[in-house]
Amino acid sequence: MESTQSTKHGIRKLIIALSIIIPLAVAALFKIKIGGVDLSFLPAIYACINGITAILLILALVAIKKKKISLHEGIIKICMVLSALFLVCYIAYHMTSDPTLYGDSNGNGELEMFELASISAASKITYYLILISHIILSVAVVPLVLFSYLYAWEGKYDKHRKLTKFTWPIWFYVAATGVIVYIMISPYYAHS
Repeated sequence: MESTQSTKHGIRKLIIALSIIIPLAVAALFKIKIGGVDLSFLPAIYACINGITAILLILALVAIKKKKISLHEGIIKICMVLSALFLVCYIAYHMTSDPTLYGDSNGNGELEMFELASISAASKITYYLILISHIILSVAVVPLVLFSYLYAWEGKYDKHRKLTKFTWPIWFYVAATGVIVYIMISPYYAHS
């Protein structure tokens, strides 16, 4: 019993550590640039991963509403793997590519007057609101997903249900807005 408690306590500490380390590592890795590697194909792939994750999250919700617990669990595991794969692709792309600016149609890394004039203030505000909320919630979703999964794994279904009322919509929002951000920025990738 004591070793089980110790294991559970260790898992909780690991989740907290990962929830801090992952965003810090991503931020730190953005400072590292590896030249000579072309991973320009990755944004389309990780946008697809986000889209598939969003669809699977809907299917997982439907499965649990229909009391298909094993199906729900399997889909959630796939979503977790996809989210980890997304993170790897996202980091790899950003470590090998210059940032892409929204509206930078000539791909020179600067927004010039003609580029600023060609994008509406509304589309720019919309893009940055979606992007900022996406980034903030992607940090928050890590502990939410991991603790939600842990509670189900431990058989603490009341805690699992209570937490997933917050976790599911945030995870879905992060996945869906990942696709929207890609669609909005993708016209500027071709020139970067």
